Amino acid sequence: MKPGSEPTPASLAPSASGLAGRARDFRLRMSVIDLRAETALDLARDRYGRTVHEGAAAAARAHRDQAAVEAYTTHLAPHADALLDAARRALDELPPAQHLAGWRAVLEGLAASTAEIRRALDHPAAPGSPAECAQHAALWPHFAAWADHSVIVSNLAEQRDRWHHKAPLDEEEQRMWTEKAHAAHRRGELELTESWYAADGQPIALAHLVEDDDSTLIALRGDPDVPGWQVIGHYTDEYEAGQALPAPVPPGVLRAGASRFNRPEPAPEISLQELTRDIVESQHAGDASNALLSATQRGYDAGPMVRLQQLLETSSQFASALESVQGRQIGARLAALGRQIEFLTREVEDAAEDLGATVAVLPPHRTPVLRVRPRPAVDTTPPTPPPRASTPARSR
Repeated sequence: MKPGSEPTPASLAPSASGLAGRARDFRLRMSVIDLRAETALDLARDRYGRTVHEGAAAAARAHRDQAAVEAYTTHLAPHADALLDAARRALDELPPAQHLAGWRAVLEGLAASTAEIRRALDHPAAPGSPAECAQHAALWPHFAAWADHSVIVSNLAEQRDRWHHKAPLDEEEQRMWTEKAHAAHRRGELELTESWYAADGQPIALAHLVEDDDSTLIALRGDPDVPGWQVIGHYTDEYEAGQALPAPVPPGVLRAGASRFNRPEPAPEISLQELTRDIVESQHAGDASNALLSATQRGYDAGPMVRLQQLLETSSQFASALESVQGRQIGARLAALGRQIEFLTREVEDAAEDLGATVAVLPPHRTPVLRVRPRPAVDTTPPTPPPRASTPARSR
């Protein structure tokens, strides 16, 4: 076995907190590796995002893959199995919740990636050979999986002692604080500051309850815009609240297959700034029409207006995925704006086609202005400036 893949002796095994720290350290190192690789890949692309220097791009990816192998074998491989075991034990102790099946699938997927990495590192290809580059490239998605999802594993291993919440309020006090908070919410004086989900899948929020120019930090359980939410505690400051309340679990994702560390190749894209400049420099109606049509182009190399519509549609999906009353309302607004952008895009497309059909040019009286004026010859004496008009003295 490779040195980095050997199991750690029980006497030297780190604690659950130490294991979680190893996972966070690997994620941080992968972030640095990925950022450096993206910077190098950008240098291999043209201004539209198309790769034009294939050799430089291949070298950047090979360097990225090699750095990821070194980071994994040094910092995570000796502890990956122990980290997964600790996460599984913690997962078994959690109360039933909707997200547990997904988390269990993540743990099993990371276990499979760990086994695949171990098999490859136990039979390494010849150093510096094309086979080694291919082997490391095949391992990058597994390293990316660990970097993307290790936050779930580390949270499970580390936070198991902070999942359960002992209510500091008795029934009467909870009812009183809940009524005060509902009244402040109706007055618009309940200022939400932070929210997260507890291990049981229930939303928790911190808010400042303003009453008679006095503010109290309280914690809520439930959606503040849905009847039935309750106050579960009041605290002096955020630190005290963080120590007493249920620990946050990692938030979800909008799309399950998205990966920060394994993004697809960017599609070619022309900026609005460049299209505007094209129109300013145009002299024929057809050139200005083409710039407008580029902004409304659809498909793989979509134009900026279509990209804007996609941004609004994706933002609408995100807001709706929050599964709150306000999230659904904002999602509906963004979806309506997306439809308006779609209508506007079609109008711009029609206007661009009409502009091109004019087969017109700018009239010649729109004469360009010379931006750089000719300088006098070196041996020419500059003209004497005109005398300045004398200003009469003013009496004080």
